[in-house]
Amino acid sequence: MPFDTLLERFLRYVRIDTKADEKATAYPSSPGQLVLGALLRDELLAMGLKDAVQNEYGLVFATVPGNVPDAPTIAFNAHVDTNPENSGKDVNPQVIRDYAGGDITLPKDTSKVIRVRDNPELNALVGKTIITTDGTTLLGADDKAGVAVIMEAARHLMANPQIPHGPVRIVFTCDEEIGFGVKHLEPAQIGAVVAYTLDGAGTAEIEDETFSADGATVTITGVNIHPSIGKGRMVNAVRLAGAFLDRLPKRRMSPETTDGRDGFIHPLGIEGGVGEVKINFILRDFDTPKLAEQAEMLRAIARQIETEFPEAAVKVETRKQYRNMKDGIAKLPQAVTFAAEAVRRAGMEPKHKIIRGGTDGSQLTEKGLPTPNLSTGEHNPHSPLEWTCLEEMEAAVRVVVELCQVWAGK
Repeated sequence: MPFDTLLERFLRYVRIDTKADEKATAYPSSPGQLVLGALLRDELLAMGLKDAVQNEYGLVFATVPGNVPDAPTIAFNAHVDTNPENSGKDVNPQVIRDYAGGDITLPKDTSKVIRVRDNPELNALVGKTIITTDGTTLLGADDKAGVAVIMEAARHLMANPQIPHGPVRIVFTCDEEIGFGVKHLEPAQIGAVVAYTLDGAGTAEIEDETFSADGATVTITGVNIHPSIGKGRMVNAVRLAGAFLDRLPKRRMSPETTDGRDGFIHPLGIEGGVGEVKINFILRDFDTPKLAEQAEMLRAIARQIETEFPEAAVKVETRKQYRNMKDGIAKLPQAVTFAAEAVRRAGMEPKHKIIRGGTDGSQLTEKGLPTPNLSTGEHNPHSPLEWTCLEEMEAAVRVVVELCQVWAGK
């Protein structure tokens, strides 16, 4: 099953800067997402997907027509944006063919080293094609690997009409990295019985459970006055922010101290000054009711600070982000069992995993469209140490093609 255009396709996509912007008021939050979306639409049209369109929100839709009567419509989704925490501008991908093993030093910033001890999966990829950046940007395999996989699968299906499948819907979303991937997307627009996000690590992984997630903002209001007359009058919100953070658990409930099914409270941004400081948090747990317990922990610390510093005010606001997809996917067990069968048909043994994060599929599932997540060869996402493997992306294309046939009953 040759996928001759996959590498060139992936390299073309990652060179387009689609970094999401958390502070933007427009949707999508960055113009590069519209640029990549328009390119994908045009490529889909050139493949023969006559209904390919980019709508007013930058979302791209297309259909590979089915050739099996009465086969259900299934869908595949990936997001075009990249994470805002690292630069996605002037991505300079490095293609390492016949990887010889060992650590990989990135050429433009030699302090950046992809070490085997931190990436033991590299040991199984000797002789394969590894793709990194030059060390100054992220790569964008999250999720342009998924975009490239879906595009290559669509090309393969259109070029090989003898492969039996039902209608296959393709959906590319924007701003997934900042929580808005399905803000303007409803299952009815997709028109499928099941969807799959292509936004996962390694190969052969099937993920049908994610964190449940809330955001929280702690606003600490102090009293600002000129420091020359501050004695007994100033209440420094910056110092109180430090005291607030110091009262969080130090050996548990943080990303750096948890794994597996453990949840966490993660302060990820702080801004302000003496008069007012805002601390932004994300709250995560596989057990949704525990999010309320995490929020109450923040409120308890807020009450402590207010008791000790009566002139200060500490407000805790929470907002829903997404919910564990497990319950929604359980309503359509074939979503997972058929994916496992497709992985086996592609010559691999399926690995069932959980996601310590979320995908567009989390919210699509909550909206009523079961949407598990599949591997696309992502490694070290959101980092200049991000890398992917061409052969792992090729394996993902094979899984997608097989999955289309499984759902068609073939």
